[in-house]
Amino acid sequence: MRLVDPILYAIPAFIALLLAEILVAARRHPERYEARDTWVSLMLGVGSQVAGAMTGAAVLAMAMWAAQFRLLDIGLDFRTYWWAWIACFVLDDLAYYAFHRSAHRVRWFWASHVIHHSSQHYNLSTALRQTWTGFVSLSFLFRLPLFLIFPVEMVLFCGALNLIYQFWIHTEMIGKMPSWFEAVMNTPSHHRVHHGVNPRYLDSNYAGVFIVWDRMFGTFVPERADDPVRYGLVRQLGSFHLLWAAVHEWVGIAQDVWAAPWRHKLGYIWKEPGWSHDGSRATSAMIQARARQGATRDGAHDGAVVEQGAEGARDRAGAATS
Repeated sequence: MRLVDPILYAIPAFIALLLAEILVAARRHPERYEARDTWVSLMLGVGSQVAGAMTGAAVLAMAMWAAQFRLLDIGLDFRTYWWAWIACFVLDDLAYYAFHRSAHRVRWFWASHVIHHSSQHYNLSTALRQTWTGFVSLSFLFRLPLFLIFPVEMVLFCGALNLIYQFWIHTEMIGKMPSWFEAVMNTPSHHRVHHGVNPRYLDSNYAGVFIVWDRMFGTFVPERADDPVRYGLVRQLGSFHLLWAAVHEWVGIAQDVWAAPWRHKLGYIWKEPGWSHDGSRATSAMIQARARQGATRDGAHDGAVVEQGAEGARDRAGAATS
């Protein structure tokens, strides 16, 4: 059974939805799109496809190597192995959660993922703002265990479906979905929070498709009307330069490793973004703690400047913009 790449069939829908959102925004919310920002997002998306094509053979070779050790004899026929397709899709989404959480907690992974967060706008073009350096950051490793269970084609197909699902949640045009849907699935509301730089929203809602992972692992934070989401990086990129958007955090890592004392060099690679050996920078845990302290001094008693579950530490800009 030969499977097609579903993304190829989704591209026309992506374009149509993007154009529709641009037209609606032009009439009702022109501030939601900025021409240069949208252009950078589109070009980062194109560059990501080129990079994927250049490294896809290597990733496929590693997947085929891992598949030699498969523990189960599962085929691709949906009528016979429908349960495997469902299990693969769910476990692939769990693997994505693990990757996504790591991408915000380990600076090496963040150096690739930061591209997706670098826009100060939140619209469907933001979904296309993808990394050029995913292969360098080894993000594919998080899916390798799936090849020990499921056929390579099945895993790749489910991963593509996961990516397709995430396109539509990058919008401000949709408010809240029905409560039952919000409880189980990732939605525009949940993902707006993930892209927020507000202290309460940092390091939360890592889900791809199922928000239940965040609810299970304590990283879920709801969107609040009294704290509108602000997008981008804690320290904004401040540039529409395409190449800089693609590599700025890698440049920052190289600069920090070069300048750091020997015993701290690896810390600038494997510790959380914003970490510094002398405490001169702010991780997101520090930002959240300061926000809590500020609320206490100001007499706020709701105890929720940062929602329970917004764990971790991340200065989304890292050192590259320090």
